[in-house]
Amino acid sequence: MNTSNPSIAVVGATGHTGQFVVQEALRRGLSVVAVGRSAARLEETMPPAVPRRVAEFGDPASLEQAFAGCAVVINCAGPFLDTAAPVAQAALRAGCHYIDVTAEQPSAQASFVELDAPARAAGRVVIPAAAFYGGLADLLSSALATQGGTGGGIDEITVAIALDHWWPTEGTRKTGERNKAPRMVVKDGRLAPLVPSAEVPDWAFSAPLGRQAMLEMPFSEVITLAHHLKVGEVRSLLNRSALADIRDASTPPPTAADERGRSAQRFELVVRLVQDGMTRTAGVRGQDIYAVTAPIVTEVVQRLLAPGYHRSGALAVAEAVDPVDLLRSLHGPALEVFEDGTAPALRF
Repeated sequence: MNTSNPSIAVVGATGHTGQFVVQEALRRGLSVVAVGRSAARLEETMPPAVPRRVAEFGDPASLEQAFAGCAVVINCAGPFLDTAAPVAQAALRAGCHYIDVTAEQPSAQASFVELDAPARAAGRVVIPAAAFYGGLADLLSSALATQGGTGGGIDEITVAIALDHWWPTEGTRKTGERNKAPRMVVKDGRLAPLVPSAEVPDWAFSAPLGRQAMLEMPFSEVITLAHHLKVGEVRSLLNRSALADIRDASTPPPTAADERGRSAQRFELVVRLVQDGMTRTAGVRGQDIYAVTAPIVTEVVQRLLAPGYHRSGALAVAEAVDPVDLLRSLHGPALEVFEDGTAPALRF
């Protein structure tokens, strides 16, 4: 690993989310290496000053060579059921930390189970799901839980997500076709298959989303939360209109609506946590669920590269970094972090 001028390898750099990550890393003055499968596509999409390396997921040597001289690998190339293991293994062999942005539960779960020992042996971290799905709920829940009076187990966590539109990327469509695993929730302190309920109440979000009809739709946050928090029940809700968008084959992909390339999509993600007889609520709201992943992962990267960082193993994002500190760093024009008065440590 190059410690004098560490580079960040972005796998899937030419994809929708990958391009946001490259742009955000460059904006922060980080050195970026763009990794993809097509030299022509890398040439077409990457800024001229960004080094480009071609690698194939089925060729471990090409991946390891692509990561040579880098300190961190950010994997933005799904479906992660296919890419997470080979990319993470090559990253560890190259002496790199590994981060991905999976919303896929089986991928996140496999990373925790299969990559912890190799990561510890390499003295590096593997962090799955450090993104809108997975990461934000993990950070919010962990920040709320740190304020529990007795430090005991958490009774329940509810994650509620509303999108005014869900314009899916090509990668999202491919992942939906690939990932047919049963969705998991936490019941009685254990991961268990989701049993859909017809009795899911509406959720009142802030304007312009307002009151939304919801259904249970767990993503990778269930896996990240169950990995490191002692919690009796975790459920994740999504507004029904967003799911209808993504299930409609005619729904178009996202299109740029501002100078940063973000779509006009608005989102709100709320975590409600019950612990020690108290209910605490916090959340985030902003624009474009794909674009917002970029500041999340780059903030994590900057902490991994900070002098004295020493953790290792397969970790949820809120285990790898201080969740309150990271949320405070994310709070700003691009992402508003809010709380309802029950979580004073999150006040800004």
